[in-house]
Parts: sequence; C-alpha cells; structure tokens
Amino acid sequence: MPNTDRKVALGLEMVEAWNTQNWRKIADMFTPDGVLHSMMVEPVVGREAIYKRVHALSDGLESIELKIHNIGVVGEVLFVERTDTFTIRGKYGSTPVVGVLEFDGDLIKVWREYYDRAHLLKAMGLTTDFDQSSRH
Repeated sequence: MPNTDRKVALGLEMVEAWNTQNWRKIADMFTPDGVLHSMMVEPVVGREAIYKRVHALSDGLESIELKIHNIGVVGEVLFVERTDTFTIRGKYGSTPVVGVLEFDGDLIKVWREYYDRAHLLKAMGLTTDFDQSSRH
C-alpha cells in the first residue's frame, strides 16, 4: 500500500476509534512520546497522558461521531476536515474541526486540532472550560 494510502487508512482507523469510544486504541495509535495539541490549549505529550485526556472526555458522553468531509495527504502530512457531533449529558452538539496529523511509521507523532473553542464549549452546554490548561 502506498504511503499516502496508508496514512489515510490510519486516519480512518483513528476516526473509527473515536466513533466507538475506544480510548485505549486512540492513545495506542500515538508514538510513546506523541503529542495531541488542540491549538487553543496546552499540548498533551506522551501516550499515557493522551489516554488520560481522551478518556476524561468520556465523562457524560453518550455518543460521538466524527463525520469526515475531506481527507488527504499533502507532503507527508494527513489533513482531515470533519464535523464532530456528540451528545453529552443529554445535550446534542456539533463543531467543525480540521485535524493535521504527522506520522512516525504507522504511529501518530503529532496531531494538531483546529476548531473554535468557544463554539465547542457552547455546543457542549458548558459555561466554563473543562480543560484547566486552556489559554484565555
């Protein structure tokens, strides 16, 4: 399988892990020193820290679906344009996101997420940020 196709397949595998709320698989798809960086908060570094972070998102989460609009590789980087839809504590919400993933072999080295944080928090029905490390 060409490298471009492999990266797209890995991106789709990650989306499926999110859609099935398989938090362990999500973390295991990162290198041991991998980085998950929602651009408006401090990056989460290390596979186990990533696991704790994504697993914490499951608190009150009833469903989540990452709906892909466009996915492709530019250079060595995978870009995923999507809308994340979710139900948390009985409230349905959605937010548009672009994910940018860099790989080391078949593992994610860096995953950057770009979205409107205020929009996400409102969609989640929150009046304060759930992430204490966010920048204001």
